[in-house]
Amino acid sequence: MTPHATTGERAGRREWTGLAVLSLPTLLLSLDMTVLHLAVPKLSADLAPSSTQLLWIVDIYGFLIAGFLIIMGTLGDRVGRRRLLLTGAAAFGVASVLAAMSDSAGMLIATRALLGLAGATLMPSTMSLIRNMFHDPRQRTVAISVWMSSFMLGAGAGPLVGGAMLEHFWWGSVFLLGVPVMVLLLVAGPFLLPEFRDPTAGRIDVVSAALSLGTVLSVVYGIKQTAEHGVGLVPVLAALAGLVLGVVFVRRQRTLTTPFLDLRLFRSRGFTVSLTTVALSIFAMGGVIFFVAQYLQMVLDMSPFTAGLYSLPGVLAGMVGILAAPALAQRVPAAYLMGGGLLVAALGVGMLTTITPGSGAATAVTALVVLHLGFGPMIALGTDMIIAGAPPERAGAASATSETGTEMGMALGIAVLGSVGAAIYRTEIGGRLPAGLPPEVTDAAGDTIGGAAGAAERLPDALGAALMDAAGQAFVTGLRTTAAVSAVIVAVIAVAATALLRGVTPGDGGGHGEPPAGEDGSPTHGKGPLPQADPAPEPVEAGR
Repeated sequence: MTPHATTGERAGRREWTGLAVLSLPTLLLSLDMTVLHLAVPKLSADLAPSSTQLLWIVDIYGFLIAGFLIIMGTLGDRVGRRRLLLTGAAAFGVASVLAAMSDSAGMLIATRALLGLAGATLMPSTMSLIRNMFHDPRQRTVAISVWMSSFMLGAGAGPLVGGAMLEHFWWGSVFLLGVPVMVLLLVAGPFLLPEFRDPTAGRIDVVSAALSLGTVLSVVYGIKQTAEHGVGLVPVLAALAGLVLGVVFVRRQRTLTTPFLDLRLFRSRGFTVSLTTVALSIFAMGGVIFFVAQYLQMVLDMSPFTAGLYSLPGVLAGMVGILAAPALAQRVPAAYLMGGGLLVAALGVGMLTTITPGSGAATAVTALVVLHLGFGPMIALGTDMIIAGAPPERAGAASATSETGTEMGMALGIAVLGSVGAAIYRTEIGGRLPAGLPPEVTDAAGDTIGGAAGAAERLPDALGAALMDAAGQAFVTGLRTTAAVSAVIVAVIAVAATALLRGVTPGDGGGHGEPPAGEDGSPTHGKGPLPQADPAPEPVEAGR
């Protein structure tokens, strides 16, 4: 471990107050990803979008956040993280008002795209500012835990807040949630948040930026389309094109004196293993959580608001796990705490293999509580490892890489594990359908449980109930199988992460010592060594 991993100026009241301000946009972003789904019925009736337009209204936000994360993280390292954060906050506030006032599907797609673009500036900026505000390793772990818990709180509060607003206001009101948050950030940010930028950064390579954007957008598009509509020629070609662009992007970074994304970050064992652990864990658990949400609504016939209430204990358990991680890390080595937490999460996922259509919500809620409780320490310490594994002047790029890995993991989990569950559903439903169904109902019910629910509404009560009973049985079979696969994956990740992270502490450069810097003490570029956990660059004075 280097000296900088154990020493550092301790943060004071200003930094902790600044952390509270930084947590607000994080909470809002995760909330904003869920509230729109509740508003779809009302906005569809008002704007009458085509099926393609509706798909883009829902997806364009996430696409652009994923695509621009690395670009914005790298840009923040160069122009200043506070400046980028406040610029993005202003854009997000304006786009929120425009989205709320949209009077056509095309306008809503455009404003959702602007929201995604602005949102991509917020996540890496907030995380990298935490890296520069909290130099003491223990305080930084606590700060990241608080920041991560706000993200989970937003995800859990989305269905509740959105459902409550839609009961009293028009569909556009869900977008206005972002306006007061961004106003507060714009007012308090200049006083509470320091400005940081890499004093040695060169110009942004436009070609690399385009390759990065093309890689992420193409891969995410291919994954999401496959998850929603099954394997098709266009999604497969899009994903393959993204992979090709990714290879070109990586090869180009190796030739640049000042690379767009410094690949030497991956020389840190703590950075690379933690990034992989977080992404793969989200892959394994994201798909299962997606199935549980469908189970609560489709099989147990809950409204989105009620399903959100039943999901809340799991979210709160996750927050407990995240916030407890810093204290536990003082007694248990990070590798064992992360691995042990993942084993607890695997137990929670495994509990879902016992679920039945008649078991009610108790089993699902208990499983979510155990899953999130174990997941919390891993995500808190893993994120800390990722951020601390990069030197402060590269914190923006490291944060963006972390968030991109999370987005990819979630998208892949829903696509791959969702496809497994859907295939089992289609196999199981054929032998369970009641006799006497019209061909169009059989086709709809044989595709997804959502199709079965829509078809059941048009049937006589007894026949509709029989159809939903058959669909529920088939869906739960897919859920149990997917949970079993996910539990094994999470257990394997737990063992591997524990073995690979032994002896690694946040900020120690992966346990391999600290490579030298340039002759003048500044970080070297090109193919030279990359310093790990060096002191933060001098802050830029406020107002500059």
